[in-house]
Amino acid sequence: MLVPFTKMQALGNDFVIFDFTRSAVPLSAAQAARIADRHFGVGCDQILIVENSDRPDIDFKYRILNADGSEVGQCGNGARCFARFVHEQGLTTNNPVRVETITGEMSLMLEDQSDQVTVEMGVPQFEPGSIPLAVPEQLSSYTLGINGSEVVFSALSIGNPHAVIVVQDIATAPVYELGPMMESHAIFPQRANIGFMQVISRNEIALRVYERGAGETLACGSGACAAAVSGISAGLLDERVTVRLPGGELSVYWAGTDTPVMMTGPATTSFTGQLEL
Repeated sequence: MLVPFTKMQALGNDFVIFDFTRSAVPLSAAQAARIADRHFGVGCDQILIVENSDRPDIDFKYRILNADGSEVGQCGNGARCFARFVHEQGLTTNNPVRVETITGEMSLMLEDQSDQVTVEMGVPQFEPGSIPLAVPEQLSSYTLGINGSEVVFSALSIGNPHAVIVVQDIATAPVYELGPMMESHAIFPQRANIGFMQVISRNEIALRVYERGAGETLACGSGACAAAVSGISAGLLDERVTVRLPGGELSVYWAGTDTPVMMTGPATTSFTGQLEL
């Protein structure tokens, strides 16, 4: 069966997007992993699926599959591509677009600027059971022993679990040493995205993220939000932060406790095609 797809990217974080609103196609984890493979498939960090919602206050279901085929509940860069996709495909004229994932709801707003999209990422969750994080009590930071060293990190959920480590120099951060070990450590029952953050000023950080199920990517929208929120909570940053990622810059705004995180950045279409499922 030939199925149409669209390839999109947001700061180099790339996605294969399927419109299953007209005709749903079963997609197994093995098929998703094959599509994401950069040698044998189209190649992408994640697969995004547009589905109809049965709720009158929600425009679409937004499903996110990692490169290994596992389903997750949040992807900020993908959300920006999702909003542009449903508009470009004529699936809706609503702005903002309201979507639901397996972990929550999001509001996606196309800005007047040509490629900019603002995403309401939801209210950050710090309670260990909500992340989830296997610790007895909530703390502002946690310490984990790895290979004889102690790693200090903050932890929170932005619809998916994140750990944020402050580093002196992002260029020499141990992304490929600590990233895989922390991502799958038992302290994170559902694995986690591991962010390495360098504070440049009170309004600017540099960030690299080792994403669960994908490895290091050029950009991670939820990771950018998690890092900014972590820095704001620790008193290192002001409420509006420019996040420098390998693929480009995002703008993150967080007013504090019990308020949603707002993220703004670009999203563009790369190409379209068909593939055999």
